[in-house]
Amino acid sequence: MNPFEKIFNYQILSKLEGSGTFIISAHERSWLKTMLDHPAAAAAVAPETLIQMKTILEEDRSLDTDGLMHKAASKEKQVYHPYIRPLRQAIANKSLLYISYKIKGDRTCMQQECLPYKLEYSMVKREWYLLWYHINHRMLMSTKLENMIESSEQVCPAEYYERLIAVVHGLMKKRSMSAHILVVPEYNGELSRILYAFSCFEKEVSYAADSNEYTIRLHFSSKDSEYVLSKTRFLGKRVRIIDGEQLRRRMLESATKSLARYAHFDEKFYL
Repeated sequence: MNPFEKIFNYQILSKLEGSGTFIISAHERSWLKTMLDHPAAAAAVAPETLIQMKTILEEDRSLDTDGLMHKAASKEKQVYHPYIRPLRQAIANKSLLYISYKIKGDRTCMQQECLPYKLEYSMVKREWYLLWYHINHRMLMSTKLENMIESSEQVCPAEYYERLIAVVHGLMKKRSMSAHILVVPEYNGELSRILYAFSCFEKEVSYAADSNEYTIRLHFSSKDSEYVLSKTRFLGKRVRIIDGEQLRRRMLESATKSLARYAHFDEKFYL
C-alpha cells in the first residue's frame, strides 16, 4: 500500500469514527460469533443485545476450533462473573446496595448497606472483587464476587451520595501510591510491550525530547506494590524505578537477597 492510499484510508476511517460507525473484519466477526456461543455470554451481555448481535452475525461462520487443544494450563476460572453487570450498573447509577456475602469460618454477613465504588480484577488471583464503602462501619471493604450471595440496588439521594463519595476518595488517597518508571532509551522500541506489562494500572506517559526518554507514572494501591515489583523485575534492564522510595528499597532488598544465594556457590556443582 502506497502512502497516498494510507492517507485516503485514514481519512475515511476518521469520518466513519466521527459518525459513530465501527468497522470490523470478517475474521473479527467470526471470532465474535464464536465468543457469543460461550456460556458466559449470557451473563456478560443483556438478553436483548445478545439476540440482536446473534441475528446480525447469523450469516457469518464461527471460528474453526477443531483440532485445537489447550495443554498444560492451570485450572480455568470464570473470567466474567454474573454479578459484574448489575454491580457496574449500580455504580453508574450512583446507587446504594444491600449485599450479603460469605466470610471466613463459613459465616455470612447479611444485608450490609454499602456504597459500591469500583470493580477490580486481580491479575494474580484471576478473580473479580467489589471495592465498597461500609456505611455503618465507615471503612473501605473488598469482597470477592465469588463470595457474594445476593445484592439489591437502592436509590441514593444526590447530596448523600456526594458526601459518601468524598469520604471514599479521601480513604482511597491514603491507600494510593505512585511511582515513576523510566524506560531506558535503548529499549524505546519496546514501549508497547512495557506498557502492556503495566496495563492493569492507571498510568500517564511523558516523553522528554532532549534526552529521548519515556517516563511512565503509575498509580496503584499499596496492596499491589509487590505485583508492580514483579512486573518491573520481569522487564529487567528495560526499565528503572526513578521515584517511589518504598519500591526502590524493596527492589534493592529483593535483588540483594537473590544475589546472596549465589555468593558462595561452589563451582563443583557444574562438574
